[in-house]
Amino acid sequence: MIIDFHTHVFPDKIAQRTLQALQSPPDVVPHTDGTISVILDSMKEAGIDKSVILPVNTRPGQFDTITKFAKHINDTYDNLISFGGIHPDDEEIEDKLRYLKDNGFKGIKLHPDYTGTFIDDERYIRIIAEAKRLGLLVMTHSGKDPKYDIIHCPPEKGAVMLDRIEELVPDTKPNMIFAHLGGNYQLDEVEKYLVGRQCYIDISCSFSDLWHYSTSTDEDIVRVIKNHGADKMLFATDSPWNDQKETVERFKNLKGLSDTEKEMILGKNAEQLLALS
Repeated sequence: MIIDFHTHVFPDKIAQRTLQALQSPPDVVPHTDGTISVILDSMKEAGIDKSVILPVNTRPGQFDTITKFAKHINDTYDNLISFGGIHPDDEEIEDKLRYLKDNGFKGIKLHPDYTGTFIDDERYIRIIAEAKRLGLLVMTHSGKDPKYDIIHCPPEKGAVMLDRIEELVPDTKPNMIFAHLGGNYQLDEVEKYLVGRQCYIDISCSFSDLWHYSTSTDEDIVRVIKNHGADKMLFATDSPWNDQKETVERFKNLKGLSDTEKEMILGKNAEQLLALS
């Protein structure tokens, strides 16, 4: 089984303008139109069995609308699994996270740059700690985002956040996932602060020949996997910003990983995290 742990889709009526709003700089060109029907076609072509959909709450007050669309996805499509989203300035954080848990959501997505909030801010600590108590996964954007000058989730602050969560919820089972090989444009910091920690790392946007806002080489990717542990790595593309088929092929062709390690990263780790097996 292949599971893409990092994708985005939008309601048909707003997909085009949403992608246009997110398309900055202009040379970041999406590979799909951001709709459900097209990602399903993309998955079929790539041989991907399931995709995790990650909504982004860019302002308070979006919870109900985004949750409604995410729940529709989960209720309608067997091969799409949508997380929920929450903004650090939302009110009634605990009630909203409980609602997501009670309605079958597997996790939430955070994007510190889009909310202008550092990942070790106490508002995020509150969200992540409560999510861990409830057994919800937490995926965060990490490292540089092409749209922003300030990095709100650098690996160093990610490590500070992990320390705080371990103090508040002393459970050795990790629920935190750092996207983009732990941090776009910040490989040295990733290896210093995150590699080896009790967290998951996804590989989205890490192939520099497919995503020109990455500087990591194949050797870098393999080294991170080996040092962090293949059991804590997740296959991901960040579709529509990367092509699913190309990313699957590039990962399968990585030198230096065993077939067992590739199988774990492509799907087995995700199956266990999402309780699919």
